This record gives sequence, structure tokens and C-alpha cells, in this order.
Amino acid sequence: MTETTDTIDVSGYSFEKAVAELESIVARLERGDVALDESIAIYERGEALKKHCEKLLNAAENRIEKIRLDRAGKVQGVEPLDGE
Repeated sequence: MTETTDTIDVSGYSFEKAVAELESIVARLERGDVALDESIAIYERGEALKKHCEKLLNAAENRIEKIRLDRAGKVQGVEPLDGE
């Protein structure tokens, strides 16, 4: 399963598109009307979508954490993502 999941390319998907497709996959699997082979394939695609969403969320969290505030709580500026 891991080899197949790693080769599924969803890297160009926006967060919103990935979540929408992931929700569609979950709904199909929950209905239970999908053949076993197809269930496995769409589950693997769901795993790739989940990992992609986590990557995008982590990047957003890191960016937000780098916003500098002054003592009054007003935005003072931002720091580079890889800088301290």
C-alpha cells in the first residue's frame, strides 16, 4: 500500500480541492457499495490526499507562527519561514 500511496500525485491540488475529494472518498467508503478492489484503491488515494492536506496545514501553521507582534499585540512584521 505504501508504494502505491507514494506514487499518487496530488501535489498540485489546493487544500480545498483535496479536502473535497477526500470527503467524497469517505462518503463512498461509508456507503459500502464499492467493490473491494476499488475500495482499496480509493482508500490509498484518500491516504495520499490526507498526507497532502496535513503538509499544507503544517506549512500554514508555520507561516502563522512566524508573524511578529509588538507588546501591544499589533503586527510588527513577519520572519522568514526558515529563519529564527
